[in-house]
Amino acid sequence: MPRSVLDTTPLCIPDDVIKMRQSVDGGHVEFYDPLRDKWVSATPEERVRQAFVAYMINNLTYWPSRMVNEYSLKLNGTLRRVDTVVFDDYMRPVMLVEYKAPDVGVTRRTFDQVVRYNMVLQARYLVVFNGLHIYGCEVDTDSGAYRFLEHIPTYKEIKG
Repeated sequence: MPRSVLDTTPLCIPDDVIKMRQSVDGGHVEFYDPLRDKWVSATPEERVRQAFVAYMINNLTYWPSRMVNEYSLKLNGTLRRVDTVVFDDYMRPVMLVEYKAPDVGVTRRTFDQVVRYNMVLQARYLVVFNGLHIYGCEVDTDSGAYRFLEHIPTYKEIKG
């Protein structure tokens, strides 16, 4: 299926590994989400998510069995969803990833969103990706301090 059906903004990571199809009703394009094991609507943000998940699996050696898309949590009595959560070998959250479409800038507000989610989950790494820029930080969960990373760590590095 030609990619011209969708936003063709070049991403900073490969997106040619995303499985696509025309929906069963023929009304729209869908992406296959291997973590949820289902076809989902092909939106610009979903393109970013699927490209990054594939990048994490294919390039950074993350295990699909340790990753969940659309992870639900309760924050201040309200149900929220983290775009992707990575778990360690003991199934503790170790990384939270928030996605935005390529035309959405990554701002302080975007980071504040993932930081709020992390108040509940207490992961060591936070990542925000809009397809054009990847921002990652390591959090000291005791002090709340964080430092920005030069690269997204491999799965082996986060298990440290």
